[in-house]
Amino acid sequence: MNRYNKKLSWALIARYFLSLAVSAGLFALLGVACTGILSAFDFWRSDPFLTRFFYTCRNYVLGIYLFCLILSWIWCSMRLVGRLLGYLDELVGAAEELARPDGGAVSLSADLAGAQDYLNQVRDRASRDARAAREAEQRKNDLIVYLAHDLKTPLTSVIGYLTLLRDEPELSPAFRARYTGVALEKALRLEELINEFFDITRFNLTRLELERRPCDLTRMLQQIASEFQPQFGEKNLTCRLDLPPVLEYGCDPDKLARVFDNLMRNAFYYSFPDTQVEISARWEGGEAVICFANRGPSIPPEKLERIFEQFFRLDSSRASRTGGAGLGLAIAKEIVELHGGSIRAGSAGERVTFTVRLPLSPEEGA
Repeated sequence: MNRYNKKLSWALIARYFLSLAVSAGLFALLGVACTGILSAFDFWRSDPFLTRFFYTCRNYVLGIYLFCLILSWIWCSMRLVGRLLGYLDELVGAAEELARPDGGAVSLSADLAGAQDYLNQVRDRASRDARAAREAEQRKNDLIVYLAHDLKTPLTSVIGYLTLLRDEPELSPAFRARYTGVALEKALRLEELINEFFDITRFNLTRLELERRPCDLTRMLQQIASEFQPQFGEKNLTCRLDLPPVLEYGCDPDKLARVFDNLMRNAFYYSFPDTQVEISARWEGGEAVICFANRGPSIPPEKLERIFEQFFRLDSSRASRTGGAGLGLAIAKEIVELHGGSIRAGSAGERVTFTVRLPLSPEEGA
């Protein structure tokens, strides 16, 4: 757009000075032509008024010429200002058209073709952003309704089992332990759902900030894999680590641990039973590359493109245990990008991979 503005400005300036030059040349030619014609004929010499006028003009030819140039300059300047005001009126009209939600495409004069294309691109981009915002808001509202509905189920179970334990003091230790375990499981699920509510609020109301310090990513990944061992046992999953002895990196450990935790949780939820989750890390071209891979249902390309959007869930079933708030991967992407890195998802042949690339910080690269 700046290049187009400069081009139009230079074109207007060139037209302005060309008009002045043409006017100056025309006045000069007109003066020479008039002098030549009057010199070729003698009819005017018999008239005292014409004679006096001719000699006066000849004596003050420079002043008359400058006067004509001033008139020409005023005329050219007025035309330039009029053209600029015309452009301004067109742009104001285009802005009003952009402000209308149901407005059509912007149409401007040929000189403003570049501005017309740019404004139409702005309109299209604003329409896409507004549509995406409405869809995200609708997904968020739907998720809040679903989560609110799902809160009732574990809460009802917790109340029911605790009431049973209170009203049946003669229950055997085995039944008491069983009911207590179920109540605890439902309470943990309730806590998980409430945390999803907090995630939605924090994601919309806060801006993540980094507190960098040296961290061994190998140790972090080993610890996260160890914490998931009990959950992996539920589906008979195994975890294979392919990590260097030490992977020192300057980052915000708490936030980066959340990224890896979300990717590990995602791998657990969507892995086939009796399969293996693979975690690898390496240095590659000045970047720390961390990859999570699991065997699970292939992700369709249209969902793969949206997998990092806010409130997007692969499993849209509200009753599914894997159907969280749809913020885990969106938050992971934001944290990775705050570190200057990138995160990509891939899926082929029932193998799903998430690859995180983290560049060296300026301090580390120094």
